[in-house]
Amino acid sequence: MIVFPNAKINIGLNIVGKRTDGFHDIETIFYPIGLSDILEINNSGNDFEFSNTGIIVENGEKKQNLCYKAYNLLKENISANPVHIHLHKIIPFGSGLGGGSSDASFTIKAINTLQNKNLKTLQLLNYTSKIGSDCPFFIINKPVFATGTGNVFEEIILNLESYFLVVIYPGIHVNTAKAYSNCVPQKPIHCLKDIIQEPVKTWKNLVKNDFEDFMFKEFPEIERIKLKLYSLGAEYASMSGSGSSVFGLFKKEADVKNHFPNYFVWNEKL
Repeated sequence: MIVFPNAKINIGLNIVGKRTDGFHDIETIFYPIGLSDILEINNSGNDFEFSNTGIIVENGEKKQNLCYKAYNLLKENISANPVHIHLHKIIPFGSGLGGGSSDASFTIKAINTLQNKNLKTLQLLNYTSKIGSDCPFFIINKPVFATGTGNVFEEIILNLESYFLVVIYPGIHVNTAKAYSNCVPQKPIHCLKDIIQEPVKTWKNLVKNDFEDFMFKEFPEIERIKLKLYSLGAEYASMSGSGSSVFGLFKKEADVKNHFPNYFVWNEKL
């Protein structure tokens, strides 16, 4: 079975409070995009096997891969049979695009289908939540208003099909814990769920990512990318998640690769 774990972008991200468990409550819009990895999963008989190509993590142990953790979770809880997993990695690591979380969630969905485990949506959400806070989103994989730690979802209507998306990843790996520790939680003035129903061209001064102030000071190049996307005609541009990817929404197809020759660049029609 071959599946295509897709990435997501965050449209707005408000850090609204710190929890007693050390995590933070947020408000954000998760929006699925077409950029994807390639994941092949087949029943393998006696032994679990994992292989990978594409982007490789230096010194990354296979047992730390979220696909392995997803399989192991199902093995321990529902006696999933051994599988061979091959992951071709395209979504950059540490980019704020949710690639690893998507790989884990698609692994769980694929094994559920392949081995006829008949897990229902609520069960899939429960298992994926044990791997990472944004993993459950990729079970739903539709635009949602996310609260809690990013694990409580309300489906929303958000149609961006008339827009072209550009994603730029400058290769800066972000320490998410450090990013959170340098942000002061505060309640937003405007409700994000309401703002995004306004025209995209009005979002620039209203839809904020609370990580940007710290990240722009820490890595000025990220801010330069955002400003460049606006100068190239983006109606809205923002960092995704805690970075370091920056995306822009354009009314017309934008040829931006020449402006970012050394960076990962993704273009698509939404």
